Order: sequence, then structure tokens, then C-alpha cells
Amino acid sequence: MSQVDNNHLGDDVQDSRAETDAPLNTPDTDEITEAPSGEAVSSEADVTEVIDEAAHVAKLEQQLKEENDKYLRLYAELENFRRRTRLDMEAAQKYRVQSLVTAILPALDNFERAMKVEAVSDESIAIFQGMEMIYNQLQTALVAEGVEIIKATGEQFDPNFHQAVMQAEEEGFASNEIVEEFQKGYLLKDRVIRPSMVKVNQ
Repeated sequence: MSQVDNNHLGDDVQDSRAETDAPLNTPDTDEITEAPSGEAVSSEADVTEVIDEAAHVAKLEQQLKEENDKYLRLYAELENFRRRTRLDMEAAQKYRVQSLVTAILPALDNFERAMKVEAVSDESIAIFQGMEMIYNQLQTALVAEGVEIIKATGEQFDPNFHQAVMQAEEEGFASNEIVEEFQKGYLLKDRVIRPSMVKVNQ
């Protein structure tokens, strides 16, 4: 073989090597993109997750609202209880002598009936003076505790303070005016302990 043929053969071998050494035209793994179908799956998963989180947040907000409402109801009940307790204590203090006054009233009635009897002797006059003194002392003590006698005769009948046990047609009295008082009525502060028993003009 001639020198020219050998040179030509060497060129062919070099070209073959060059083609063998050339990098293959393959895509870089870092540049591989996700298929459209994969993108759709990923997007649906994200939406589902967002919906679930929103539902969870809404549930927590509802629970918070219910707990807040429960707290407000309990707070209102507590305030009402405190107010009722305070009013009860104030009323108990204000009307603390009511039971005592109620027990004393029959004794006052008996004193008044006894003092209407006319004294005929010096001895009976002295007794009546002593009774009157005791009666006045009782009245003074009751007034000091806030007890008042309810006005009756000559006043207009008021069912809040008077109890009508008789009716009359008396001249000189207006209609519904109290003509006569049979039993005194009493107030303790602003509370009626006993209404007056009266006769009312028609």
C-alpha cells in the first residue's frame, strides 16, 4: 500500500474517533419539565389543601364564636346573680325589723282600744297615763326604725294603702273618700306592713 493510502486511512480513523468522542445529544436532567398532566394533578392537590384549610379555619371561628357567646351568657348570669344578691342584702338590711314590727302591732292595737275606755277614778287615771306613756315610747321607737302610720280618715281611698271593709253614703264627704278608720295601717320605709281598715264613702 502506498504512502498516500496510508494517510487517507489515518484520516478515516481519526474521523471515526471524533464521532465516537462527540457528546450524545441527550436532554439535561436538570432541564426536564413536568408533563402537563402532572401539573394538573399538582394544582388539584393544592386547591384541595386550601379548601380543607379554609374549612378548618371556619370551624375554629365557629367554635370561638360559640365559646364567646357562652362566656357572655355566663358573665351576664353572674352579674344578675350579684345584683340580686346585693338587692336582697339591701332589702334585708332595710326591712330588718319587719317581723318585730308585725309582732308589736297587735299590742299597739290593744293599747289603743284600752285607752279609749274612760277613766273614772284616780287610780284608773294613773294606770291610763302609764299605758299612754308606754304606747308613746313604742311609737317613738317604731318611728326611729322607719315605721309610719298610714293616713286614712279624710283621705282618698287608695287600694295600695287602704282596705275597705264598709261603704257609706255620708254627707260632707266626697266620693271615694275615707269616712272612718277601724284599724290603723303602717308603713315600714316604703313597704306596707299592714293596710288601714276603713269605711269608704260611695
